[in-house]
Amino acid sequence: MRAQQAPPGKVAGSIRRLFGVGARMDSIPVEGGVVLRISRADSLLGFAQVRNVIGKDQPITFLVAIDPSDRLKDVDVLVYREPYGGEVAYESWRKQFRDKSVSDSLIVDRTIRSISGATISVNSVTAGIRLALQELTEWHQSGRFQ
Repeated sequence: MRAQQAPPGKVAGSIRRLFGVGARMDSIPVEGGVVLRISRADSLLGFAQVRNVIGKDQPITFLVAIDPSDRLKDVDVLVYREPYGGEVAYESWRKQFRDKSVSDSLIVDRTIRSISGATISVNSVTAGIRLALQELTEWHQSGRFQ
């Protein structure tokens, strides 16, 4: 699941938080979606993409950001629409994804902590992050974006 709308201000705020003030976003169309190329002056800082997964009933909109060496910089939940399970947006849960790559296993209850009362959200978001990391890495390494 790809392009559910995220408020542009939230995307910009997320990019600013992850890459710092003055980071510039350029949109690159890739396979029916958009990847954001993040840079400052002449320096490439990384790439990001807004994605969606279905929680129990509603889409969860999140941003996945990687650095130029295809390691996961961070994840930011932009819009959480379910009445329960919003803890997936908490820093304490999201930080376990940082610096991971496609060679790391991201498996709930093994390498990724579950959250009591948020099982569906945890599994959905983790699967979405795993897929985003895989696709962003593949696209970057194949030269679809630089």
